Amino acid sequence: MIFISKNQLHKTTILLHSFTSVPSQNPNLIRVFYRSGDSNNCNPSNEAENEVNFNFMRNNANGSEENEGFKSIQNDKDEIRHPLVKEVCRLIDLRSKWNLKLEDELKQLVRSLKPQQVCDVLRNQTDARIALQLFYWADRQWRYRHDPVVYNAMLEILSKTSLYQGAKRIIRLMIRRRIRISADSFGYLMISYSRAGHWRKALQVFSMMEKAKIEPNLTVYNIAVYVLVKAGKLDMAVKLLDQMEFVDIVPNVVTYNCLIKGYCDADRIQEAMDLINVMLSKGCAPDKVCYHTLMGFYCKENKIDKIRNLLDKMLNESELIPDQVTYNMLIHMLSKYGYAIEALNFVKEAEERGFSIDKVEYSAIIHSFIHKGDINKVKELIDEMYLKGCKPDIVTYTDVINGLCTVGKLDEAKKLLQQMSKVGCKPNTISYTALLNGLCRNGKSLEAKEMLNMSEEDWWVPNYVTYSALMHGFRREGKLSEARDVVSDMIKKGFLPTPAEINLLIQSLCQKGQPDDAKKLMAECLNNGCDVNVVNFTTVIHGFCQKMDLASAFSVLDDMYLNNIQPDTVTYTAIIDTLGKKGDIEKAIEMMNKMLHKSLIPTPVTYRVVIHRFCQHGKVNELLSLLKKMVSRQPLKTVYNQVIEKLCYFGKLDEAYKLLGEVLKTGSRTDASSCHMLIEKYLKKGDPLSCYKVACRMFNRNLVPDLKLCEKVGKSLVVHGMSREANELILKFVERGIKRSWPTSKAVSLKI
Repeated sequence: MIFISKNQLHKTTILLHSFTSVPSQNPNLIRVFYRSGDSNNCNPSNEAENEVNFNFMRNNANGSEENEGFKSIQNDKDEIRHPLVKEVCRLIDLRSKWNLKLEDELKQLVRSLKPQQVCDVLRNQTDARIALQLFYWADRQWRYRHDPVVYNAMLEILSKTSLYQGAKRIIRLMIRRRIRISADSFGYLMISYSRAGHWRKALQVFSMMEKAKIEPNLTVYNIAVYVLVKAGKLDMAVKLLDQMEFVDIVPNVVTYNCLIKGYCDADRIQEAMDLINVMLSKGCAPDKVCYHTLMGFYCKENKIDKIRNLLDKMLNESELIPDQVTYNMLIHMLSKYGYAIEALNFVKEAEERGFSIDKVEYSAIIHSFIHKGDINKVKELIDEMYLKGCKPDIVTYTDVINGLCTVGKLDEAKKLLQQMSKVGCKPNTISYTALLNGLCRNGKSLEAKEMLNMSEEDWWVPNYVTYSALMHGFRREGKLSEARDVVSDMIKKGFLPTPAEINLLIQSLCQKGQPDDAKKLMAECLNNGCDVNVVNFTTVIHGFCQKMDLASAFSVLDDMYLNNIQPDTVTYTAIIDTLGKKGDIEKAIEMMNKMLHKSLIPTPVTYRVVIHRFCQHGKVNELLSLLKKMVSRQPLKTVYNQVIEKLCYFGKLDEAYKLLGEVLKTGSRTDASSCHMLIEKYLKKGDPLSCYKVACRMFNRNLVPDLKLCEKVGKSLVVHGMSREANELILKFVERGIKRSWPTSKAVSLKI
């Protein structure tokens, strides 16, 4: 076991104090690809140098020997094919049917496995949770104990997931059982924390290492740097880089690659360029990954001159010759960001230097031209590919067909599909589907249907996407009967439409006033095993509600319960709204209480529907009683403002005035707006005295009414012989430093 000297332990403690701790959080399942310098993940290179290699079997920078308890186990194909390994994996797959006999058989097999074979069994599991359960289960068996390499194999598996709790538990188990553990084992835990999005917890692994008296090595620090970069904490990553040297660990090219990638992602390109100079000054030679990352950023900005400068610097200062990978990366990145002309220039340059540009690179450029709609240039490129002996493949042709359909050149797309077989590139299902989808998007779904019917003669097999494209084509054209027939054909062929696709067609049927047909379609999908959800049922219910057919809507609601699908807030809101339209307030209250009883949370739409319908029918007392229940479940600050505004809308001003006390509790701008609406309604009604009372209540709550609106109120008060009230309103404004501008009675003298 590696121990830290007192001096280095003190340095590490100083390092740890620079990071703060955070409370525990639930893991979020996210994918973090630990790559560096991959030019925005588009680098086609397969070289090992183009990827951050978190191979914990590497020697660390201090030259310390590999821990005896931490040995690398390679995935030996012979071991994976071993009969014992295959049999154990088979039994694990049958875990849902386990009985005592199968479990006893598995116990015997596990005891017969070598450590390498146990690792292979764990790695062979598609779900890391199953592997972890197997690890714990085997550990509890009599006369069996995991070899140290099994612990580390399990940590490696967990590092590819966000299951950091399992990784943390395994490390604690190793420490408690005094199994020799290396710094790289903690690196696995750090990666798992990072995948779960807990960068602070990942850094707290340093503290765990300190307690275990394990010295962090270069690999662990590289992981920490990358964790900070992925979390967007570049300044902290740079600080960590400085402190690595403080604990006598020299950063390597992988460390700098992480920072360069972070700077490029944050659009801090100058700092990334400066970092290359720092590397050169410290004797750490930049590799191609550094330059490719920077070039990828400049490709995004279409700064060709900067790319040229980097190519020169790469050759002259770092003595790295631009190779096939470099040019492929430039071509792909420029094509990706729509700079196809510039990509073509690099194609010519690469060919002049003796590099061969294959159909993959040409396809990327063609796709870029297709995206721009430049079909003529696409044709030129295809001819150029043939002249160079680089025949386009089926992917290229399919992309061109899709592009031709996008710009409406359907006849040319058909000709190209027919010509593919003549040049030795037989079209497949994807090619035919691209043309069929183009026909549907250009309003020719009937022609697309004929093409589908001829599929057997043309020797191609339609798939799920084919039928889906045709169904949506008919739906967009309003041919809903044909769309329903396509859905039926899909189901017969075993292609089950998704709930989202079902809902689009159901929605179209309901919009055309055909909720009965929508209900039949949903029943057909449900009876044939399609995944029909609450949204589909709610859409049908809403369709019946639009026709004011509540009996059918409640019938669909009953079907939901029969199919064990629980209605949601949207379902109840649609029914409550329709009941309100019909004036059946008692039934609406019953449905609202039922909704709240099921612990469903009212949405702002629910509030608006309830307030509108109840105010419409003058059921203010019932509304207020219901709102108290709703607010206790889901508070809404503007609920009483909405009530006042709706009451004003329906002319029920006295009821609105009674609710002013509820509104003026907070004294917000929203409250002032509601009061202004009430004042305007009273003015239109010719009741300036009520306007005056509302304004006075606003002043009492330190809310200043709108001056122009109060000018109208003051004039109306004078006209109606209420000069005293008009003058008092003036005084309230003057007391707040606002001058009045409306006329007052001559009989009243104000000394201001």
